[in-house]
Amino acid sequence: MEQRISLITLGVSDLKKSRAFYDSLGWKTASEDMAEEIVAYDLNNMTLALYPFDKLMADAKLTFEKPAHSAVTIAYNVRTEEDVDATLAEAVKAGGTLVKAGEKVFWGGYSGYFADPDGNLWEVAHNPMAPLGPEGEFQWKGCSGL
Repeated sequence: MEQRISLITLGVSDLKKSRAFYDSLGWKTASEDMAEEIVAYDLNNMTLALYPFDKLMADAKLTFEKPAHSAVTIAYNVRTEEDVDATLAEAVKAGGTLVKAGEKVFWGGYSGYFADPDGNLWEVAHNPMAPLGPEGEFQWKGCSGL
């Protein structure tokens, strides 16, 4: 298996509401072809998809009740501490919930959390030991002190 992730799919309770949230963040959908069934956003080197939770569970042949918050955190790294606070405020304005305000953290950076309308947790972080590339790409290599 190659070391990569192609697609992350978030199970959502209301596809239109979730799409409105991510669209409000300025994200552009990859295609309108199946927008009533699944919404996809192409990112740097991968895609984030939104898919109704019940259909996701049926596809995986699972019976599972949706928790209030996800057990996975999606990280969005930014270039400065100020960008952390601005991004958290933008997410809240778009309809997200502030889970933890930006603050200095044990590993030497600055981060906070928001939840999207379905409780999917997003960490917004500035990591001074791992500057982002020109296209916003993050690489764990070179993270000192972690």
